[in-house]
Amino acid sequence: MAFLKNLFGFMSKDLAIDLGTANTLVLVKGKEIVINEPSVVAVKTNKYGQEEILAVGQEAKEMIGKTPGSIKAIRPMKDGVIADFNTTEMMIEYFIKKINGGKKLSSPRVVICVPYGLTQVERKAVRESALNAGARAVHLIEEPMAAAIGAGLPVREPNGNLVVDIGGGTTEIGVTSLGGLVISKSIRVAGDQLDMAIVEYIKKKFNLLIGDRVAEMLKIDIGTATKLEEELSTIVKGRHQVKGVLTSVTVTSEDIREAIAAPLAQIADALKNVLEQTPPDLAGDIVENGIVLTGGGALIRGIDKYLSDIVQLPVYIAEEPLLAVAKGTGEALNQIDLLQQTSYED
Repeated sequence: MAFLKNLFGFMSKDLAIDLGTANTLVLVKGKEIVINEPSVVAVKTNKYGQEEILAVGQEAKEMIGKTPGSIKAIRPMKDGVIADFNTTEMMIEYFIKKINGGKKLSSPRVVICVPYGLTQVERKAVRESALNAGARAVHLIEEPMAAAIGAGLPVREPNGNLVVDIGGGTTEIGVTSLGGLVISKSIRVAGDQLDMAIVEYIKKKFNLLIGDRVAEMLKIDIGTATKLEEELSTIVKGRHQVKGVLTSVTVTSEDIREAIAAPLAQIADALKNVLEQTPPDLAGDIVENGIVLTGGGALIRGIDKYLSDIVQLPVYIAEEPLLAVAKGTGEALNQIDLLQQTSYED
């Protein structure tokens, strides 16, 4: 088996994977992003009681909340870590086969981006999922470093840079210098928690029951961290939790701002905590360079101003913030010395 893995390794396409709670992005070495799909797998139980993949990615996401009893739409990643080992393995294997034209016989080297501070058990679960899915070697790179690299920060230089990556399951904060992470913090408050806060707010204020997909849509379409000159609004449909009838209400950006205030405050507190721990010399660099935001949360209207007002430092949104982590992971795959310097293994 080892001989076969080495043999087919010569023909494999090395991969960089941003295995996110909300989306999984895959890059092939030397190329751009080739897969950008929701981290969702739809499985069907056959007559022998075995689970078979029915759909992966966007097609599977559209099935959430709409499946019959024999089909399950599963999000195998939760808070940035594997919540369902078997389904994660199936998802990675599916993406590897998709990149190789449906062929399973390929053993790529894989670099996977993971949240800062995973336990040994969680790290092992990520690595084993990829190995069982067909990888011949697996390297892990911490998300704050991948985000900093993907945002174009000079991580190798003796200069402090601070990046905040607000993803689906976690917010990753890191101060980089000389190719490493000087201080890092990971909190499990990010996009999913914002969505849940919106669900609860709509339920409490309007007695309306909505799902996660509707909450995410509200966050994207009218969500804001700061007051707007002209507030936005949209019509939301759902089931009235008291009357039990289907109805619709008008929801404003002010509603969403109030709904997500608490989780945003937790992110701001984590950022302040990292700044308080930053060594004076690096703190001076950050005062000069500012803070860079990446991840889907960076697209919330006014979040740069919101954080800037709290920490009294310049805050910038990276170019293509949604792709920063994936691009940084890909860059680590392209540069072996950078990969060895910034990744860790069990």
